[in-house]
Amino acid sequence: MVLVYVESPKGKLKKAAFEAVTYGKKVAESLGVSCTALTIGAVDNAAQLGKYGASKVYNTADALFTSFDSQVYTRAIADAAVQLGAKTIVLCHSSSGKSIAGRLAARFDAASVSGANAIPEVRNGLTVRKSVFSGKAVAEIALKSEMKIISLMGNSLQPENIGADAEVDSLSLNVIPGRIRVKSVKTQEGTVPLPEAELVVSAGRGLKGPENWGMVEDLATAMNATTACSRPVADAHWRPHHEHVGQTGVAIRPNLYIAIGISGAIQHLAGVNNSKVIVVINKDPEAPFFKAADYGVVGDAFEIVPRLTDAYKKFKASQH
Repeated sequence: MVLVYVESPKGKLKKAAFEAVTYGKKVAESLGVSCTALTIGAVDNAAQLGKYGASKVYNTADALFTSFDSQVYTRAIADAAVQLGAKTIVLCHSSSGKSIAGRLAARFDAASVSGANAIPEVRNGLTVRKSVFSGKAVAEIALKSEMKIISLMGNSLQPENIGADAEVDSLSLNVIPGRIRVKSVKTQEGTVPLPEAELVVSAGRGLKGPENWGMVEDLATAMNATTACSRPVADAHWRPHHEHVGQTGVAIRPNLYIAIGISGAIQHLAGVNNSKVIVVINKDPEAPFFKAADYGVVGDAFEIVPRLTDAYKKFKASQH
């Protein structure tokens, strides 16, 4: 059996959850076994995970799950895997998933791959693909242990709605309190998180100051995209640090990444070069980012971006 741990922040299922179940279903098919989903805590409409490939959904609820603690969640998922007889565990490659995956691998003495980005093949056990060397190469890793742990990079595949709602059963797990006490949690509201975003509009020092960010937000709003920034911008406190993308920030792989006034240093490219399409707007024709771009515009961002926003609004209006 393939067991997929499905994250549900504030009881809501997001795109990453459906991606993980779709991935788990495809892994299960390649192994000739079933795919089961596990949710933890109160979850709205967990049955819909059946539409994405889960033949069964289990839920466990306990006061200990009110706040995230990787120790507690690891024990719960490990106990579920033992009870259900799962030999492969799939998680999201989120901050939570990464903190759990390593603990699970150590607990089971299991082979583990973090950040898988393609459907694995059944050879030499289970061969999983992931990007390495900041996205410049692809590694194929054979998992030969009895238990296998895989975390899936966000936006690696499209969720596939292929079935119907699944039955949801409660699962009693042996859970003990962790050693961490969470006093408060602050999360960003109202926008699609960067790891899940399909469209991202990002800007750098070329905007000259935080007072000019309105045109970036206007373009992002028109496109229903998520905003991001380069590290110098976050370090200068022009934008919040959760918007920083790059090697030392958030690694993303959207369908479209628009970079405005960003030179394209290697540290920034390392976090965005898995984007499916990259558009660069920069007045410096020698900017390194143009070498990685699918489309490039050489010109003043203060002239180009407002015109791009207007053009997109007109295009969108013409589609209705």
